Amino acid sequence: MTHAFMVDYRKRSTTAGQEVSVPVTVVEVPPIRILAARLYRRNPYGMRVVSELWVDSPSKTLDRATTPHPASSAEQREEFSKVHADEVRLLVHTQPELITGVPSKTPALFEIRVSGEKFEERRSFAMAQLGKELTVDQMAKEGEFLDVLGITKGKGFQGHTKRWGVKLQPRKNSKHRRMIGTLGPHNPSFVTYRIPQAGQMGYHRRTIYNMRVLRVVKDPRTEPVSPAGGFPHYGEVRSGCVVLHGSLPGPAKRLLRFRLPMRSHVAAVEKVDIRYFSTRSKQGG
Repeated sequence: MTHAFMVDYRKRSTTAGQEVSVPVTVVEVPPIRILAARLYRRNPYGMRVVSELWVDSPSKTLDRATTPHPASSAEQREEFSKVHADEVRLLVHTQPELITGVPSKTPALFEIRVSGEKFEERRSFAMAQLGKELTVDQMAKEGEFLDVLGITKGKGFQGHTKRWGVKLQPRKNSKHRRMIGTLGPHNPSFVTYRIPQAGQMGYHRRTIYNMRVLRVVKDPRTEPVSPAGGFPHYGEVRSGCVVLHGSLPGPAKRLLRFRLPMRSHVAAVEKVDIRYFSTRSKQGG
């Protein structure tokens, strides 16, 4: 994270139209490669794959994540172009070898849905994009909103007070102070989930809705975003990235997923006026 000075775009804010300092998060987004295309048909048991296409020469790093899949034949391509289905999805994988700040060499595999009004256009788009890369500027535009899915920092097994913030027992209480005073009423005769108790804290999946995209940087060498000395616990940003308004869950090197916003009600998207973007060192001193 770093900070920036920008003109407040929130119309209902008390500082609307004024220059304010805001916290921002820089997320490195190297291109993802399309590995396969799948057609799904809806039946009484849910969505089922009816046809799929695989690239001829997948990346060698995929051997770390899954067993190699044979390339699709001409008959499979003809079937894919004719079969009827309800949904089109792309099977994509990350390219961690393009990021120097992340030590993992194993790519992550996941599916993304192809949206659109006409099914034939969605299928044609999937077939045309097979084996290509999707870059950050194809995913987001400056001023738009995104939903971010991530895993929070893990805290391990924690007690009642740290996990839920309950009040400490009085000084003269017997045996325990960092303990709840009751496990609930006599009836129902079991402990309900509403009672704050010790347990796993953190390392939960969380979705952050409506994160504003302040900047989309294709090449950090021409538009520097890394502070002097690099980001703490991460390093330099060397591939494409997005700058989001606010904070995100998880540590610096954990994978995040972006999607189109599900709860956004913004009619018009306006580009944010950023006056200053801080690249000062975060190392102290």
